[in-house]
Amino acid sequence: MADDVYQAPLAPKVSVILTVRNQIAEVRRAISALESSRGREQMEILVVDRASEDGTPALDEEFPSVTMLRLPHDFGNTRAMNIAARTAKAESLFYLSPNVEVHPETVMALAERLQSDATAVAVCPLLVDANGEPVPQVLPTPDASLFREASEKLPSKSVPATDTETVDVSYPASDAWMVRRHFVAGMNYFDERLGHHWADADLALQIRRAGRRIRICTGIRATWNPPATQPNDIAHQADRILGGAVLLGKYYGFFSGFTFRWGAILGALVTLKMGLFGALLSDRKLDGADAN
Repeated sequence: MADDVYQAPLAPKVSVILTVRNQIAEVRRAISALESSRGREQMEILVVDRASEDGTPALDEEFPSVTMLRLPHDFGNTRAMNIAARTAKAESLFYLSPNVEVHPETVMALAERLQSDATAVAVCPLLVDANGEPVPQVLPTPDASLFREASEKLPSKSVPATDTETVDVSYPASDAWMVRRHFVAGMNYFDERLGHHWADADLALQIRRAGRRIRICTGIRATWNPPATQPNDIAHQADRILGGAVLLGKYYGFFSGFTFRWGAILGALVTLKMGLFGALLSDRKLDGADAN
């Protein structure tokens, strides 16, 4: 009798990536939805835990098919996204916020759409609320005029009403992106000088620079749940501003980033926001890395 021929396990079709910190209820809800997906056997679920203190790192005991990457320190979202991308086995990377519950068809339908659309680098589901109504999902392309209040989130709007199956956008919200892994690797992954924020803007601007497409698939949906908290402490404000200065310098020239950063420093001094002033002047990110 001939010896059985060894066959290596097939690589997953999609690597789903969640980067989280102290969001155990949201992560449990997101994973439960993923586990009920069509084609679950073709999915790899990676959870990058940024030193949570609420029990999140032990969720792989509850969900043994999930791969938990436990970081000893909160290195920020951008570095966590890079760690996951380098670990992932699939060609399609699905960056997912724990605030999003996929529907049973969401993941595989997006993967099939991306695979069949040679012009698209990234596809996103239409995000809806609990009543099935679209939520604001499209952001303006970040430039100097939009960074005057970088401690605030950029304004977003809903996908325009359309009868088409896809809508081309320049910059969708980061809650649910499926992107080609080779494109992320080709841009040398996300720029970690951006700190905790702006990795999604970096990707959007790289795709635009390459003349490729980002598409929201209006017939493929996922439910967005409002986050329990919105961190906006001094550390997060400073990180957004310093990362925004890096982003502006990278895409719009050194002077643009330099003037934005020092304008924010002087603005904090004039308005007597001394904590923010000190954080900006020290030039430190949430993960402790220098901004420059």
